[in-house]
Amino acid sequence: MIEGLASFQNVFKIPELKRRVLITAGLLIAYRIGAHVPTPGIDGHALARVFDQAQNTLLGMVDLFSGGNLRRLSIFALGIMPYISASIILQLLTVVIPALERLAKEGEAGRKKITQYTRYGTIVLSIVQSLGIAYGLESMKPDGVAIVPNPGWGFRLLTMITLTAGTALIMWIGEQISEKGVGNGISLIIFAGIAVRLPSAIAASYTLIVNRELSLFTFVIIVAAMVAVTAAVVLMQEGQRKIPVQYAKRVVGRRVYGGQSTHIPLRINTAGVIPVIFASSLILFPATLTRFVPHPWMQTISDALSPGRLTYTLLYMGLIVFFTYFYTAIVFNPIDLADNMKKYGGFIPGVRPGKKTAEYIDRTLTRITLPGALFLALISVLPDMLIRWFNVPFYFGGTSLLIVVGVALDTVRQMESHLLMRNYEGFLKKSRTRSGAFSRS
Repeated sequence: MIEGLASFQNVFKIPELKRRVLITAGLLIAYRIGAHVPTPGIDGHALARVFDQAQNTLLGMVDLFSGGNLRRLSIFALGIMPYISASIILQLLTVVIPALERLAKEGEAGRKKITQYTRYGTIVLSIVQSLGIAYGLESMKPDGVAIVPNPGWGFRLLTMITLTAGTALIMWIGEQISEKGVGNGISLIIFAGIAVRLPSAIAASYTLIVNRELSLFTFVIIVAAMVAVTAAVVLMQEGQRKIPVQYAKRVVGRRVYGGQSTHIPLRINTAGVIPVIFASSLILFPATLTRFVPHPWMQTISDALSPGRLTYTLLYMGLIVFFTYFYTAIVFNPIDLADNMKKYGGFIPGVRPGKKTAEYIDRTLTRITLPGALFLALISVLPDMLIRWFNVPFYFGGTSLLIVVGVALDTVRQMESHLLMRNYEGFLKKSRTRSGAFSRS
């Protein structure tokens, strides 16, 4: 613990890292302040009653990813989900549309163009979702009290403009964190929204224990399950399959280069926590729209996609497995790795350089990704089921734990890379000793 505090103090000894940490903290604070600015034209108490009754339902999960903003219908009520949905759509279209595929291969210029298209898509999705929310709120009357005292197009247009502008601001905050701060900005925004609810969840559990509505034994079991999930996530996030690599000797002038042995660390979960975020966003988007359409068959779809239903569980797990392989294929290219190894005289013992090496790496990565994908899918739904069985009064299950732990590990890893470049002691000493040159590149 003392060594950890010393490593944390080293963060503020590096001017660049200190600046990045302060920028990240400042932008996250601004995001949390904006979460308390309400959208005009609603009865906040009536809206809160709706979410109290729907805590462990679809609305409760949507509110979780919005950081509690939907419950208050703040200017950030849509959260970052429209941006994530637009990113998923663009990445899927890149695979099937040749023009977008060419843009993706054009380097920095192409990436900026795709980012611009993602922003446009975010605005379009925000407009559609905000209008759906406005229509849905007008039809809700908990205990006979209307959530919207003055319904009509004035309220709908005001809600659409407010929520769309809020999403655009969140998108800008996330991009600024990724560019000028530490960590992935979009993931950190979701992380902040989930983590900020932990103190209130603990306080609510304590109240129920005191009132004997929740047994202490049940609470201990839930806490133990959360600790076990956290440990399992850390273990899987750090798990690697090492592929040995041998470099041939090269004589340049009077010097001999190469001849050393190293390894390629293939992570069991190369995609990290991104598949969980993608799957949650994709399954929540249609469910959110159907939730606010009063037609009976649309309500049937909404009920089928509600957390806890078999349809939702199977679809959610399937999406996580799909996006694990999909995102891994995007961030890891075995062909480029094999070409670079061949260029510098590297080879895997027993495998021919070039195409055979790329096929070997791809086959190995495909095999080790399967347990990682299944692990993410099971952990995402298992704690949620336990929480429903024990009737816990807060939604802090496997999905939220995966995101919190995964984002925290990724952020700490980025901070550690800055420390190691300045010859300071890092946070994750064991993971650093296990990683080779390929993992740091």
